[in-house]
Amino acid sequence: MRSQKTMKSVAIQQTPKLERGLGLLDATMIVVGSMIGSGIFITSAESARLVGAPGWLLVAWALAGVLTITGALCCAELAAMMPRAGGQYVFLREAYGPAIGFLFGWALLLVIQTGTIAAVAVAFANFCGVLLPQISGSNYLINPRHVGGGYAISLSTQQLVAVLMILLLTIVNTFGLQAGKWIQNTFTFTKTAALVGLIVVGLSLGANGASAAFSSAWWDSWANGWNPQAAQPGLGVVGALALVMLLGRAMVGPLFAQSAWNNVTFTAGEVRDPGRNLPRALLLGCALVVTLYLLANLAYVVTLSLAEIQTAPQGRVATAVMQRIFGTPGTYLMATAIIISTFGCNNGLILAGARVYYAMARDGLFFARVGTVNSKHVPAIALAAQGIWAAFLTLPRAITGTDATTGLPTYGNVYTQLLEYIISADLVFYALMVGAVIILRRKLPAAERPYRTFGYPLVPFIYILLATLLVIDLAYLTPKTSGIGYLLVLTGIPIYFIWKSKVLSPKS
Repeated sequence: MRSQKTMKSVAIQQTPKLERGLGLLDATMIVVGSMIGSGIFITSAESARLVGAPGWLLVAWALAGVLTITGALCCAELAAMMPRAGGQYVFLREAYGPAIGFLFGWALLLVIQTGTIAAVAVAFANFCGVLLPQISGSNYLINPRHVGGGYAISLSTQQLVAVLMILLLTIVNTFGLQAGKWIQNTFTFTKTAALVGLIVVGLSLGANGASAAFSSAWWDSWANGWNPQAAQPGLGVVGALALVMLLGRAMVGPLFAQSAWNNVTFTAGEVRDPGRNLPRALLLGCALVVTLYLLANLAYVVTLSLAEIQTAPQGRVATAVMQRIFGTPGTYLMATAIIISTFGCNNGLILAGARVYYAMARDGLFFARVGTVNSKHVPAIALAAQGIWAAFLTLPRAITGTDATTGLPTYGNVYTQLLEYIISADLVFYALMVGAVIILRRKLPAAERPYRTFGYPLVPFIYILLATLLVIDLAYLTPKTSGIGYLLVLTGIPIYFIWKSKVLSPKS
């Protein structure tokens, strides 16, 4: 009698499979669309508060761009070499073994991909609040309920809109690759045009002598009234070291804004001519987005003063720029553009992420049903699992202190805390992926490589060095939020061994 594992394997093999329906343009749109979401429009406010000078703000974005480009150069070699559904999961599995591959997939499901989806959905709701003030993070349908560990669960109108957006796009993506691809391409073209418009308008019409760009303290944070202990309460260092450490934390927003470029590798099993199209999509998409992001921040600093960037309401720097130039109509116009941007971004994240859990299940490392596709050739069960958990992640809030006037608890920004959960864990796996290029060059020297990493081995070394320094920095500066991210990843270790023993145990 065949084993239960064998029968499951046969059943999976007999189900419909993914179809290669994505061309170079589609793949590039997934890269660009997954990257351009909410971060570029709102994270510069927090970054500017942390570093206190316009020059250092641009450096934070530039360093994030270096990580993105060097990471993409390395990922392109792996994507062309192993163009299979699951992408980064497959690379890590082949380089380090199934345990690390599983941990990545587990982290993706628990915090990295789902947390990114949740953060972008919260940003979508945030900008919906510009058009409809009733949508607010403080307009509660269910007041915060404390759950221990310095956290509470709440449901505001903002959180409700975020949940509904996630569920809607999850359902849409179950209708087939063509539906998801059409939304992705349409919204990516629209939001890229909106970002270009913001840059052109800011640089051509926004420049003024009172802006941060014309400040005499371009690099001198202290001359701008910056205090490292105010930027990071409890910071135990001073001087240049404090600035360097806070520059690292200021990169959290830019890194989040530039993350998810690897999502196209998750859909590698659906890309035509992947050995050629995947590297091109990665490099073209990342180069375009990094350039646009640097120009957008330049538009911010030539239009607004440093204080206006730092104190933009709810971090909405882009809407502040448009309001400065066009008044209230500009605010509404920019908010509409960002709503489109975040909607399209989350479509790409939802479409791509489910392919990793699908690949894990095909390897016997997740529930067998997750490794199946529906009649439309998409992994509907994987999409549903991802959507439900991402919707839940919009609900927790960190308790940050007590209001001196009312004595009531104060709560952290849901968006910012999600970023700090995500980035620390994400960087670890990105660094492991870059290291996989080196390992697989030694492990599989004869394997076909349609594309080889430019600047090897210097490029992988630069990425791993910067990522390692940043992980250490964030572990010191944000132990509460980054620690939660690490703990969620580590819960996968016992899960993996339990699952492995269950799969390998003999059953007739």
